[in-house]
Amino acid sequence: MRTDYTQIFQDSAAVEKYEHIVYAPDSYWSAINRRQREYLRGLARRAFPYRRPVQHDFACGTGRAIRILHGLVRGAHGYDTSAAMLTKAHEVGAYAVMHQIDETGPVPIPVPTDAPALVTVFRLLLNVDEVVRDRAIAFAAQVLPHYDAGLLVVENHGNAHSLRHLRHRRHGAKPWFSELSHDDVATILDRHGFTIVEQRGFALFTQGWYGRRWLRPIAQFVDDLATRVGLAGRYSVNVLYIARRTRPTLGSLASGDLAPSASEQPRSPGSSHLVSPESSDAVSPESSHAVSPEPSQMGSPESSHAVSPEPSHAVSPEPSHAVSPESSHPVEPAAEPAEESERPRRDPDAESW
Repeated sequence: MRTDYTQIFQDSAAVEKYEHIVYAPDSYWSAINRRQREYLRGLARRAFPYRRPVQHDFACGTGRAIRILHGLVRGAHGYDTSAAMLTKAHEVGAYAVMHQIDETGPVPIPVPTDAPALVTVFRLLLNVDEVVRDRAIAFAAQVLPHYDAGLLVVENHGNAHSLRHLRHRRHGAKPWFSELSHDDVATILDRHGFTIVEQRGFALFTQGWYGRRWLRPIAQFVDDLATRVGLAGRYSVNVLYIARRTRPTLGSLASGDLAPSASEQPRSPGSSHLVSPESSDAVSPESSHAVSPEPSQMGSPESSHAVSPEPSHAVSPEPSHAVSPESSHPVEPAAEPAEESERPRRDPDAESW
């Protein structure tokens, strides 16, 4: 893995190569980009049927992800550390407000926008270290604070479960050869409270197949078909992961906060006590049994509600139904909250939103 990935694209020559050679019209990556465009535009329509989202593209580069979604978003913002990349994005027609961000330091603050939002992180996670990966997903977590805030789309263009992995023994030591497995991506997302709800692959074959004239038509036909029917998700070289925010970031939680606690249950209107429909401590208004109040809750003599001077007995209009602390019908304590699973949250087969 290269440690100077972000510095490389400060050079305008590297930017030109990326835009005009890597993504040349007949290149391997342009074929993938075409399939991604078809899929993402369909995703935007079905995931946001009532209101178009605002796109936040982190590490936007030349604005490829922004151009893919032209016309399907209310607005777009691109964030990158390279001024040369942002300039090129404007030149090639990426309609977005561009923001140059620092390479290091605190997580960049996204431009405040109304929900829903769509955060895209393309061609970044594979070639950077864990610090930069966490920085990118932490940025997304600010834009998407809860499940209904929108979607996160992350690209892995070096899937460790693909045919590309066969080259690991020969190229594994090279700085540009990196791999990420599906579990690696799920773990990164899970640290920031994201759960994968869908994943889609876009190329079963490696770049070498597209470089041979007689193999290219075969590889392109198979990749197009596999992408269209959704069969390339696990073994594809290039994979998109669609995720939603399902809980807070792990680093922001205190010990024991992963599972819902009683304090997270809704409050009963006009009451200072937390009420849960499932809790055995919740008292129904229609209940014929009055529970004895704690001594600290007893009213004064001037209170409009008469309270028995003996704290061990609750006042009830029907004395025969009063329940004392020594009653044979004690109130059962609330059930312990379920423990959070340690397994990374991912559900690649789920299709619901």
